[in-house]
Amino acid sequence: MDQYDSEVCLGHLKRYAFKELRAATNNFNSKNILGEGGYGIVYKGFLRDGAIVAVKRLKDYNAVGGEVQFQTEVEVISLALHRNLLRLIGFCTTENERLLVYPYMPNGSVASRLREVVNGRPALDWSRRKMIALGTARGLLYLHEQCDPKIIHRDVKASNVLLDEYFEAIVGDFGLAKLLDHRESHVTTAVRGTVGHIAPEYLSTGQSSEKTDVFGFGVLLVELITGQKALDFGRLANKKGGVLDWVKKLHQEKQLSMMVDKDLGSNYDRLELEEMVQVALLCTQYYPSHRPRMSEVIRMLEGDGLAEKWEASQNVDTPRSVSSELLPPKFMDFAADESSLGLEAMELSGPR
Repeated sequence: MDQYDSEVCLGHLKRYAFKELRAATNNFNSKNILGEGGYGIVYKGFLRDGAIVAVKRLKDYNAVGGEVQFQTEVEVISLALHRNLLRLIGFCTTENERLLVYPYMPNGSVASRLREVVNGRPALDWSRRKMIALGTARGLLYLHEQCDPKIIHRDVKASNVLLDEYFEAIVGDFGLAKLLDHRESHVTTAVRGTVGHIAPEYLSTGQSSEKTDVFGFGVLLVELITGQKALDFGRLANKKGGVLDWVKKLHQEKQLSMMVDKDLGSNYDRLELEEMVQVALLCTQYYPSHRPRMSEVIRMLEGDGLAEKWEASQNVDTPRSVSSELLPPKFMDFAADESSLGLEAMELSGPR
């Protein structure tokens, strides 16, 4: 019997043989690629028992930690069980490979569905977008306040929020930043994430906290409202500065309808829009201590306590422009580039 037969289980995790996952993905065929990000490439896989899975082939893992450490971290991730978190089914390690196996999500990611129109209507209507916002918030709340040890996601964005068959939000890729950051942390800090979604304090110091995730969630709300990727939007709107400045300006001018995804037409709730914009702006405040916790975010999205929180935030001193502070000088050229550079794929990882 194969030493790593798929029937070998660690708790509720399966350990797969590499050859089984290779066969399931048709030798990691490019036709089976579901997505690619800073952590690796995800393939659609068909297991022998007929199950459809998503196989993430990790890149950039640090072999120094060895298999045991990897296994330990994977087991910690697998203990985070919540309806709005992507469940880890199993894993595979060889001398040169690290793979994670997840259930296949039939509706892809929020990023892939956001601009999609089906029969003349947006695939994500307003009620689905509201549901996605709440589901994502609940998943993050669980990671921050109900996991022990708590898990900071560090890369909250539309392509990491997946959609199940009912379009329920399922947060993926949590715990992977920690999993892949076993470098000598006293020497270097690996900053992981996607430009435009990263909180300013994380970019400048490499220090992440739950409030880093709250910032990313605020940007996700803006993307749900506008239907645009955070970085594209500033350029498409032909505005100086970033999307957050633009949203703040429209909010101050009471021109909220100008920022709503045109595909929605007038099919959205104006009161909910106002609330969602305010929550997004509260979440993306410059100083981490001013941002709400995810438990507060959920309450505010459900209409509880937002007015008070918003009023208090108006008396807070913040730097003139949050989004111009967002990118350190070496990234400013990327942000200004009008070429077809794949900004979404511009992942930051490695020593700073």
